[in-house]
Amino acid sequence: MSTSLLMLAICAAWLAPHSLSRNMRLAPWLALLLLALACALAAGEVNVTGVAGLIALGAAATGVRHARATWLRGLLMLLATALALLLALHRWPGFLNPLVVPRQVISANARPFALYANLDKGAAGLLLLTLLVPRSKTWQEGGRALKQALLPGLATIVVVMGLACLLGLVRPEWKWPAFTPAFLAINLLLTVVAEEAFFRGVIQHQLTRLLASVPGGALLSILVSALLFGAAHLGGGLPYAALAGVAGLGYALVFHRSGRIEGAIAVHFGLNALHFLFFSYPALA
Repeated sequence: MSTSLLMLAICAAWLAPHSLSRNMRLAPWLALLLLALACALAAGEVNVTGVAGLIALGAAATGVRHARATWLRGLLMLLATALALLLALHRWPGFLNPLVVPRQVISANARPFALYANLDKGAAGLLLLTLLVPRSKTWQEGGRALKQALLPGLATIVVVMGLACLLGLVRPEWKWPAFTPAFLAINLLLTVVAEEAFFRGVIQHQLTRLLASVPGGALLSILVSALLFGAAHLGGGLPYAALAGVAGLGYALVFHRSGRIEGAIAVHFGLNALHFLFFSYPALA
């Protein structure tokens, strides 16, 4: 129940706040997040320490938006970034993420795979998405962002999967295991949204703003975003991390082109879904 509510909260990030009175509005995503955390507390999937980490992240991100002093905004941004990273890497205590698919081999000669519903990462991504990340305000704006992502997105997917095959990391293999719908939903909402919110919506966006007056500042922010994304995947080995860096470069270019997060999310998820459905997953052993 907590996982479903959290995923609904992430979907609701694009909905307008609901007016409760003349001076009070409630964002649907916040109401759903609170319900998700209440269910997670009742189920023992999170404790007070875990909730405190999310409150601290939300407070820091809100402070970034409202602080007037430049030094204070910078300090709060560093704090929010550090807290989000700890939560996304499961280093903040207080979470017992539900196991959805037990560890198993799902592709011939591939590494074992397990699927968790990472509440800490998903909730952190939601807070970044709603409080700090530039996203489309209307369906028309979102449609333009997706249209701008189409060609560079397709190029990114073709290049990354082609290199993965050439490097011997994967090979073509169609599959549709029973847990495929759960995998796709969790990957999109609890993994891709969180990663794009952090690497593109926070890291790249803030660097672009910081380096706006520096020649080549936008290019540097794209490269840093891609390099950090690749480094985050070093656990899969150096070739896998290098490939993730190439993918991150494509996502960063898509984000730079539209200035909105939806295109990068769509391309990232499209690549992940194609990899899962049509190639060895997660990688050949």
